[in-house]
This record gives sequence, C-alpha cells and structure tokens, in this order.
Amino acid sequence: MNKFEQLGLNESLLLAIKDLGFENPSEVQEKAIPVLLEQNTDLVALAQTGTGKTAAFGFPLIQKIDAENRNTQALILSPTRELCLQITNEIKQYSKYVRGLHTVAVYGGASITEQARDVKRGAQIIVATPGRMQDMINRGLVNIKNINFCILDEADEMLNMGFYEDIVSILSDTPDEKNTWLFSATMPAEVARIAKKFMHEPAEVTVGTKNSGSATVSHEFYCVNARDRYEALKRLADANPDIFSVVFCRTKRDTQAVAEKLIEDGYNAAALHGDLSQAQRDGVMKSFRGRQIQMLVATDVAARGIDVDNITHVVNYQLPDEIETYNHRSGRTGRAGKLGTSIVIITKSELRKISSIERIIQQKFVEKTIPSGIEICEIQLLHLANKIKDTEVDHEIDNYLPAINEVLDGLSKEELIKKMVSVEFNRFINYYKKKRDLSGEKGERSERSSEPREIRAGDPVRYFVNIGSRDDFDWMQLKDFLKETLDLGRDDVFKVDVKEGFSFFNTDGEHTDKVMSILNGFDLNGRRINVEISKNDGGSRERRDHNGRSGGGERRSSGGFGGRSGGGSFGPRKEGGFRSERSSAPREGGFRSDRNAAPRREPGSFQREERAPRRSAESNSDRPAGRSFEAAKNRRPRKS
Repeated sequence: MNKFEQLGLNESLLLAIKDLGFENPSEVQEKAIPVLLEQNTDLVALAQTGTGKTAAFGFPLIQKIDAENRNTQALILSPTRELCLQITNEIKQYSKYVRGLHTVAVYGGASITEQARDVKRGAQIIVATPGRMQDMINRGLVNIKNINFCILDEADEMLNMGFYEDIVSILSDTPDEKNTWLFSATMPAEVARIAKKFMHEPAEVTVGTKNSGSATVSHEFYCVNARDRYEALKRLADANPDIFSVVFCRTKRDTQAVAEKLIEDGYNAAALHGDLSQAQRDGVMKSFRGRQIQMLVATDVAARGIDVDNITHVVNYQLPDEIETYNHRSGRTGRAGKLGTSIVIITKSELRKISSIERIIQQKFVEKTIPSGIEICEIQLLHLANKIKDTEVDHEIDNYLPAINEVLDGLSKEELIKKMVSVEFNRFINYYKKKRDLSGEKGERSERSSEPREIRAGDPVRYFVNIGSRDDFDWMQLKDFLKETLDLGRDDVFKVDVKEGFSFFNTDGEHTDKVMSILNGFDLNGRRINVEISKNDGGSRERRDHNGRSGGGERRSSGGFGGRSGGGSFGPRKEGGFRSERSSAPREGGFRSDRNAAPRREPGSFQREERAPRRSAESNSDRPAGRSFEAAKNRRPRKS
C-alpha cells in the first residue's frame, strides 16, 4: 500500500501523487494530513521552510472541497507574489484529476479586473497575498463570507512584512465556524496573537523543535575584514565550482550593488528586491529556475516564496537584523531531504551574533577560513579535468577534426593536455598570484614556490584523492573512511574538502608514508583509489572558533548536499565553445553573464539607503580570472 494511501487520501489525489513522483510523505505531511482529514478542526503547524507544508495542507483541502459547488470555499494567504503563484501551481498539480475544481491566484502587480473575472467564473480555492486580497474585498470583487477553510501559510513572515492589520481585517470578513489552518516556521508573539484571536482549541503539529533549524542544513561562518567581504564572497563561489545559491543582503541598495559587481566580475548573477517590477521579478525567477543564474542576490522580503530545487548554498553576505530571519534564509537550501550549506560572512564585531543564532536554531556553526588563491586554482583545475572527462562528444565535431589535427600535429598527448588546460589555467593562476591571502594565515600561499617541499614530521601535508561526492561521500563520511582505513586518530585527519569527483585532506607529515602506501591502489567498490601530495599544504592544522570549539577547517561538499552531486549540469549553456579574446585581463567568476556589465564598485562602498545604487565610471582593467574553466559567453559591448 502506498504510504500516502495510508494517510487516508482518495484515489484522485493518489494518482496525482504518483505522477509527481512522491514516494514517502514528509514528517509534517505525515502528522498533519490525518488530523485535517479526520477532524473538522483548527490547526497550528510549525515546520521549517522546505519540509512540504504546501502538500500538508493542500492534499486534505482538495479532498474536503466540493468541486460541484462553484462558490469560493477556501482562502489561502501567503506573503509574496512568488509564493502565491507557487502554491497555486502546486494546488493545480495536486487536483489535476478532480474535475471541476478551480484555483485562482490573486496578487499585486497584475490586473485586478482579470483576477476578479477569474474568481467570478468559479474558483473554489483562492490563493492570495494579503494586500491584494484586502483591496478586492474593499472593492466588492470577492466574497469570502461563506468560506469553509482559511489557510495562513508562512504566517510569521506575513506578520514580519507588516500584514498584521490586513490579516486581521480579512479574517474578520470570514465566518466564525470556518476551519483555520496556520502554518509557520517560527512562533513569534504576533503569530500566537492571531492564533488566539481567530482559532478555537487548535490541534498542534510541530516538526523538530520550535524555531529550530533544519537538520539537513550545515552552518559555517567566515570571519573577514569588512573591506574584504565582497572578495570573500567571490572566493567562496570560486571554491565551489557547482554553486547554485541565494545571496542575502539587508537592503535593496546593497542587493543591487552586490549583484552588479558580481555581473561585472563575470558571474551569472541577478538582483531580486522590491524595486523591481513584476515583469522583472518574473524574468529573474525564470532565469534562476532555469539555472541561467547561479547567484541570486536578494533581500529577505523578495526571497520569500523562492522554492527552487537543489539550491546548494545560502550565503549571508550580511546577517539579518532579526535573528529569527536567519532560519527563513537557511531554509532555502537543504530541501526535500537533501543536504545544503548556509554560509555567513562576518567581521569580528559580529561574532557574538553567531552564538545568538546557535541558541535559536539549536545547531552549531563551524568556523572556516577563506580558501587561498592556490587552493582555488587547484580545485578549479581538477573540476575542469572531471568536466572534460564526463563531457559527451557531439560527433558533429568529426567534420572539423582533419583541420584540428593538422594544427595540433606534432604535439604529444602530455603536451596537448597541458596546453588545453593552460588556456584557462594561466589567466586564473596569474590573477591569484597577485592577490593576498584572506585566510588570516601568515605568508602568501599563492607566491610559494612550485618546487616540491621537504616533508617534516610536524608539518601538515595536503593530499589529493580521486574520490568525492559522486562516490557518496560528504566531508564527514570521507573523514571517517580515512580514519578507519588508515587506522588514525580522530584528529589526525583534518581539513577534509569534498568535491564532485575528487577531494583534499590533511594529515601531519609523520603519516605520509602510511597514507601513500595504503590508499594508492586501494579498491573501493571496484574503483581504484589514487592519492597524491598536493603542492599547497592546506594551511594550519586546526583553528579554534570564538567559543574554543575545534573547526578543523573542513568544508562541505561543493555540491552542498552530499551524496551524488549534480555535476554542474545546469542545462544547455548559451556561450560559445571558446572564450573571447576581447580582453587579455584575467577574470574571476565562471558563471558568465550575457548582460551588459555594470560599472565596478570599490569594496566597502555600500550604504544602508534604499535608493537605487549610483553608478561609477571606474576602470575595468584589473578584471579577475575566470572562475570555472568553462567557455565564456560572448559579452555584448558595453554602452558608452
């Protein structure tokens, strides 16, 4: 028997569930659905973003709706236009086999007359933002005086956005005998006040601990100088070649400024904030869902309703003013049981906030150091090698092989590989040789000699190994595997960094012979392990965070959710196969934008105003090196 069938769902819903590929209900679904189906009750459900709350109230709502009655029977309120549209689409998918059931989205930024016309044609379920719903009630365009169900989704965020009065007014226009279902990630005082005022002895469902963070999200922070915050953001993106992320800023101005700088520096980035028109917001979200944008820079308000699969990282470029908001941010990743990473970039003066967040989410942060330039170059080089290895050959290229072979005639296999990889690697390594290390460690790793160094017993040694997340390792699993295989202590393996098809780790020099002799040739489920000594040492053996905890410097898998990574397969890319020779300046940022580049800003120039950022006309000569070693898009000429 299907596990959803055990919850009491009818045949039409089970057919839709099968089409959607759902196999097992999430915890909030397993707890809420039977209660809502079996009882006519109010409900308060506390669960983190990304735990399947829409289905938790959507399935029982559809089953209880009378599809033959064309009057409005249910109202779902959500905080943003994006979330309103998302819920509407999901309800339509769930009810695809229920004949005669219609769901209409009501939100600002679209024609109110068209929305009123859709409701009048017969909409048993209305999904609405509070502001537009109140407007339609005031104009007499909708009647909710006889509804049977009212659902408040993301209730805490609606109240954080200032919709308390609208919600109270809307609920006051509904019948007292209706069922009210309140779903929220946290339970601040205003949400409790709504529940007390409009709900009668509600049933309670809690997934995890109240206000706690998701168990599928790991939390890490990087402490940098304030002037280095933007440079740190770029290096963290560079150290994770397959990053697909939301970057959070506090204000619209900062959001726009950071997005413009990322675009200028060659990343596929875009801003999402309240000053954008609805058409612009829709265009940005369409590009983000299509993986044409890999770094979406957003304000907290604008990001509500972002429900995009496989976001690997949430980056807190600036911490939110309210600690509870951090929970909403981190909930963008680690969804549907997958692992994700929440990154915080802070200055020393903000360290105390980390402890405050830890108390709220009841999870610990790991302190890490910004990767050095040479580490990033090594990661990117191996990422390129894996990408080349996994690339499927389009045999249209056979037509060009005779001419190509003639040009490359006389080159050995080794020479050809070196030259091919150096096309991108040269500009990348040359850029980082000029850059200082942001990790706070002494010495410039990027300027170290490429000659093999003498390995001494007390020195840390960094290794490259040809296994990674595609072999179902995350950093913790790989560390455990290495400790057991090499018979080492818990602190003898450190700075474990798992990528898609390869990884790095450190031991002290005294263990080098054991590592090389045992691991080289080791059979891992039919795969032969190869380990080599990396030319950079991976830095200090251990760092301690501000609370004295051991951080170990270990970073999560670049894919962000362990297991098998997506491998960077973001769909067809628009760029050509070879990078343009327009500029010989190296570039940092592998996700190239096909937009006109915005003028560069100096770090630290952000202000807390909400006005649109002022453009400067600074030089563009010191462009950083290409972030991933992929071909770049032909950029349109910049307007003068």
